[in-house]
Amino acid sequence: MRILRNLASSQNANSLGVRMRRERFALFAHLMASVPRPVTILDVGGTERFWELMGWTDHPDVHLHILNLEPPKPRHSSVRTCVGDARAMPQFADGEFDVVFSNSVIEHVGGFDDQRRMANEVMRVGKRYFVQSPNRYFPIEPHFLVPFFQFFPHRLKVATVQHWKGVKDRAVAERRASEIQLLSRRQLQDLFPGSHLYVERFAGLAKSFIVYGGFEPADDPQQLKRAARADASTLV
Repeated sequence: MRILRNLASSQNANSLGVRMRRERFALFAHLMASVPRPVTILDVGGTERFWELMGWTDHPDVHLHILNLEPPKPRHSSVRTCVGDARAMPQFADGEFDVVFSNSVIEHVGGFDDQRRMANEVMRVGKRYFVQSPNRYFPIEPHFLVPFFQFFPHRLKVATVQHWKGVKDRAVAERRASEIQLLSRRQLQDLFPGSHLYVERFAGLAKSFIVYGGFEPADDPQQLKRAARADASTLV
């Protein structure tokens, strides 16, 4: 269990989780190179800290908007935080943002109908989009770090949350056991028809997927992968 936590840790700069996030963001930066500046980006469900770590909070020509149910006050003049629900964003006009970005959020918004509502809103308010989600069929569930947790019957999920994760309150355990709905490759592509797909792998297995659209014609996937890995090595 400790090994899995270390691999997924966001505090350890050499952890698998941090290295994959760097490569993911390098892919995003590679795609963004063709987008005219200044640029407006809506991050659905993200954090200002993420953009700080990636060095994008001080770009004078990048204007970040971060949407959450309960957003904190921003620390940077280039960042605005706003209250909102990913499934319905009526406060934003069609195509209001140059890019909509979302990292490991769509699996948290509810069932497949809720996920479709989020996907539709992302494509509505953004001229371009970049959305990442863990693979349902990767053997280690990424939120609980329990092998095959996503396939457990509900009662076993609740028991695992209570005894493995130390959540004594059954109502809280019930909520945590049911709040994450991981997506398969086919489901994610169904939510974003016509999107390009990038596969993040670990030990040869598809760990997560990125769908993106609206950018300049995509490079060959292998070229994108090489470019992302090369660029990731320069991120702090």
